[in-house]
Amino acid sequence: MRTFSKSSKLDNVCYDIRGPVMDEANEMIAKGEKIFKLNIGNPAPFAFNAPDEIIQAMTDNLRNAQGYSDSKGITEARQAIYDYAHFKGIPVESLNDIYTGNGVSELITMVMQGLLNNGDEVLVPAPDYPLWTASVTLAGGTAVHYICDESSEWYPDLEDMEKKITDKTKAIVIINPNNPTGAVYPKEILEKIANMARRHELIIFSDEIYDRLLMDGVEHTSIASLCPDVFCITLNGLSKSHRIAGFRVGWMTLSGDKSRVKGYIEGLNMLSSMRLCSNVPSQYIIKYALGDYTKTDDLLLPGGRIYDQREYIYNALNSIDGLSTVKPKAAFYIFPKIDAKRFNITNDEQFVLDFLREKKILLVHGGGFHWEQPDHFRIVYLPKLEDLEYSMNEMRDFLKDYKQK
Repeated sequence: MRTFSKSSKLDNVCYDIRGPVMDEANEMIAKGEKIFKLNIGNPAPFAFNAPDEIIQAMTDNLRNAQGYSDSKGITEARQAIYDYAHFKGIPVESLNDIYTGNGVSELITMVMQGLLNNGDEVLVPAPDYPLWTASVTLAGGTAVHYICDESSEWYPDLEDMEKKITDKTKAIVIINPNNPTGAVYPKEILEKIANMARRHELIIFSDEIYDRLLMDGVEHTSIASLCPDVFCITLNGLSKSHRIAGFRVGWMTLSGDKSRVKGYIEGLNMLSSMRLCSNVPSQYIIKYALGDYTKTDDLLLPGGRIYDQREYIYNALNSIDGLSTVKPKAAFYIFPKIDAKRFNITNDEQFVLDFLREKKILLVHGGGFHWEQPDHFRIVYLPKLEDLEYSMNEMRDFLKDYKQK
C-alpha cells in the first residue's frame, strides 16, 4: 500500500517551542492534568488584553476590510509604518519598500524563500528564535550559528561572527531585542555588525518585534539607521507590544542600497503577490497602534506586571542552587543556565521532560533555540506572579535531588 512521508525538505527543520515536549504536555492535559505553561510568549491567555482603542479600530473598519488589499498592504497602514520607521531613523525611501504580513513569522519565511539557493549560508544567532533557522533550512540554505556571549550580557560574539563568514554567506540575522535572552544590543555592537556586513557585502535582517517592550530606561537602536548604504530588511509587528498575537499583524521595511538586490526584490514582490495580501482587518489597526511613539507602557515600569514579574523571576532563579541567569532588558523571556555537571545533564530536552512529568510545568529546552550545550532553558514570565512563585518553588524542590539518568 502506498504511504506518504513528510517532505525531505523538513528533515533538518525543527520548532521545539511547539515540539515534542509540548505534545506530551497536551497529552497530559487531555487526560485531565493541569499544566502550568511557561513556554510560549502569547500574552492573551495570561490576562494581558489589547488596548480598547485597538479593538475598536478593527471593529469600526470591518466593512472596509472585506476584500483583498494591495499585496503589500493598505496605504494608511504602510504610511504609519513609514512614519514609524523614520522615527527610528530607518531610511525607507517610499511606501513601496514596505510590506505587511500575517505576523513577522510569514515574512521571515518569505525573505528566505526569495533569497536562498541550495547551499547558501546565513549567519543566525545562537540562541535564536528557531523560525529563523527553520526558514533558512526550508529554503535550501544552511544556517550558520554565531554565538551570543552570556558573560557579556548575551551580546553577539563579533569574532565568532567574523570567522564564520565564507564565500557562501549571503546575510546576517540579528534579533534585537533578543528572544530568548531579552538582550538589547548597544549602538557600538550594531555599528560593528554593520561594518562587517559592509566589508563582506552581506544583507542584514533585523528582527525587532520587541523594540517597544523595553525596561530600565534602555533605548533601542535599529541597525538600519546606522548604515544607510547597506541593504537591510527590518521586521516588526504588533503581536507582543499591543498584546494581539492572534491578530497576526507584522511588517517589514527595505532600506539601504538597493542597486544590487533588484532581482531579490522582484522575488519578494512575486511571493507577496502569491499570498494575495495579509489579513486586511488587522492592517486597519496599524495606524492607531503606532500613533504615539513616545508613550511608555505602564506594564514595563516598576509596579507594572511585566516589570515586577521580570524582577521576581530574575531574583528567584538566581536564588536556586545550580541556576544562574542574566537579567533581561526587554520582552518577557529569560534564559537561565543550569549547572549541567552538578545535575548530570547530558540532554536538555530530557531535563524539561522530567520536570514536566514530575511537576506539571512546561518549559522549553535551550536546544530548541539552537544552543548547543545542554545547560539552558527558557522561561516565559507572562503568567501571574503567584503562578511564577509556585513554579519556582517547584523548581527548587525538583532540583534538590535531581540527577539525570
